[in-house]
Amino acid sequence: MKFAIVVLACLLAVAYANEEADVVKEYREVNIEDFKYGYELTNKIRAFQEGHLQDEKTWLVKGEYEFVTKDGKHIKVTYTADEYGYHPKVEHSQ
Repeated sequence: MKFAIVVLACLLAVAYANEEADVVKEYREVNIEDFKYGYELTNKIRAFQEGHLQDEKTWLVKGEYEFVTKDGKHIKVTYTADEYGYHPKVEHSQ
């Protein structure tokens, strides 16, 4: 469930931009007990996430995503997710 919340947060960042963009970079590595993925788009949206199984039920995930709002503010979110929930840190700049 927490994994789905983290993925949803990344997808919301893309949806927020509400514009078409081309993929500049993209990579993914998905294994049974760990994963990494990332992408960068021409509209300055960028995301990276990696995680691994701590035990049979618990994913430990960390990542970040960033984008520029319609009014020109740069937003960067770094986060971790673990058995205690989703822990974001948001940075704003002009």
